Amino acid sequence: MNPVRVAIIGCGNRGADVYARHLSAQGAVITHVVEPRPARLAEVAARHDIPPQAQFTHWDAFLAQGRVADAVVIATPDHDHVRPCLQALALGYDVLLEKPICLHPHELDLLLTAEAASTGTVTVCHVLRTTAFFTAVQEVAVSGRLGTLIGIVHAENVAHWHYAHSYVRGNWRASPPAAPFLLAKACHDLDLLRALAGSAPRRVSSEGGLHHFRPEHAPPGATDRCVTCPVQNCPSDARRIYRTRDPHAWPVTVLTAGGQTLEEALQDGPYGECVYLGRNDVADHQAVTVHFRNNVTAQLTVSAFTHNNTRTLKLLGTHGELRAHMERGELEFHDFRTGHSDRWTVDTTGNHGGGDQGLVRAWLAFLRGQSAPPTPLAESLDSHLMAFAAEESRLTGLTVAF
Repeated sequence: MNPVRVAIIGCGNRGADVYARHLSAQGAVITHVVEPRPARLAEVAARHDIPPQAQFTHWDAFLAQGRVADAVVIATPDHDHVRPCLQALALGYDVLLEKPICLHPHELDLLLTAEAASTGTVTVCHVLRTTAFFTAVQEVAVSGRLGTLIGIVHAENVAHWHYAHSYVRGNWRASPPAAPFLLAKACHDLDLLRALAGSAPRRVSSEGGLHHFRPEHAPPGATDRCVTCPVQNCPSDARRIYRTRDPHAWPVTVLTAGGQTLEEALQDGPYGECVYLGRNDVADHQAVTVHFRNNVTAQLTVSAFTHNNTRTLKLLGTHGELRAHMERGELEFHDFRTGHSDRWTVDTTGNHGGGDQGLVRAWLAFLRGQSAPPTPLAESLDSHLMAFAAEESRLTGLTVAF
């Protein structure tokens, strides 16, 4: 069997450091790369021995070549997901599309229509679905052990340093152009809630906002950049966040992409800026309640103000309760009828608890004709509709019904 040929549109951390690396490691060949930053384009092309004629600074130029690969990964910035996806579908490409799918509800219909008219497909990067952890949670949800499922309590603990990296200093700090906080960070959590509930949503309400990372909360004496700041014990000190981590892994590789040094990035780039400059506007804490059509109620909290960078949840049923902690891979089931408790662990090795590798593995199996697509577009719509509704509710104070 010939190896699957894949083009990467968008060579940031997710496109190049995650999907391209895993695709290559699992037997695919990266044949073309698209990236507007010349130094980063050259860096990623060199990793995969891609010749100059297969390197592009804009997807228009690449897609003008026609169908020259078997599939494409689209990992461009949030606001640039829809246009290249529509063009790729018109050429018959199978697409692996980074979340979020889009920034506006009407664009979901555009993509569904384009996919229906294409010989290609769209697989959405809801990587958590393929983890051993959430597979185990779903097995309990459908096993009957819980009795009737009444509620779900789910927390995405972003971690204070991760929030500072991605949502104050990073690409997702302002919406627009990026997606709102919940859509960017937690649409795959909403996807999981939909799967665990086993029903479509009926109504959504949400509260949240930007509480802390604002100019009025800057410590006395704080300067614009961490490398010159005299403030001691600042939780968001970029020097401590980046200098103490593996220089060859995320998040440090985001700063050094394209060949600049960590110290250059801290001195001159956005990741060395004070978090209280007011250049960010997305929420740092948000709570969402979803009432599903089968009367299951789910609460999701996504917060910057946590120590751990993980997900925790409880499934609440008439016959039992499941508690689970993703980072530790721990699950604990309490049976109300017998009084018996079971505790077990699953492997959570790898990025997103193994989800990145798992999604790539499942997508390649689909491309090789061995299975169905792992997270198809049509199954991913409710997660985004809930995210759009939650943002509307957060801004208006109203409950949004479907």
